[in-house]
Amino acid sequence: MHRLVSMTANASGAAEAGRAGMVVMIVDVIDMSTTLESAIDAGALAVLGASPDGASPPVDLKPEVIGQQAAAIALAAGSSVVLVTEPRVGTDEERAKNAARFLSGVRLGGAEVTAIIPNLGAETPKICHLKGRVVVAATGTGGVAYDAAMTAGAPEVITGTVARTMKKKGTAPARAAAKRAVEAARRLNTGICVVAASANSLEDLLAAEYIMKLIIEEGFLNQG
Repeated sequence: MHRLVSMTANASGAAEAGRAGMVVMIVDVIDMSTTLESAIDAGALAVLGASPDGASPPVDLKPEVIGQQAAAIALAAGSSVVLVTEPRVGTDEERAKNAARFLSGVRLGGAEVTAIIPNLGAETPKICHLKGRVVVAATGTGGVAYDAAMTAGAPEVITGTVARTMKKKGTAPARAAAKRAVEAARRLNTGICVVAASANSLEDLLAAEYIMKLIIEEGFLNQG
């Protein structure tokens, strides 16, 4: 098939890429995608994104469905779910209220949420044991864009960052993200769309552009 790599921004762009059947990469450097990259470093079983309750972009969101998906992954592995959400400074009760729709999906799916923690980027794994757990970031930009892409029908949604993490420095985080995207797109025989979680975030836009260039450098466009 003809290989395609593109870049867009916001939940609306993520939804459009999802409807087109592309692998969608969400780039939310501060902090959602950096948090999840660090969770991968810490040995998380899977990482996902979901919308918090208060989000209202001009596209459909279904955090309950992502909650059920997270529960299914956790149950299949005999594990549990860790929720990452806002507020950063606040109580677990406040964080749970912020992601009540997602949590209802996890409960419906029959899995346990063993921790609710703040979205702290590379520092997040220091406050909670994440190895072997399903880590879900229900956040106001990256989580919303992830949810929008999934709800619109993307065959796979992943995340990527350029920020240093627990185990990656320099260009390593971005290169790892590019490789993940290429591997997913080859497996699914589709294109890749890199999404800056917010068009108002210069770091997201620059990071998305950089990762897109690395995907091209990986030779993805030359694959038949």
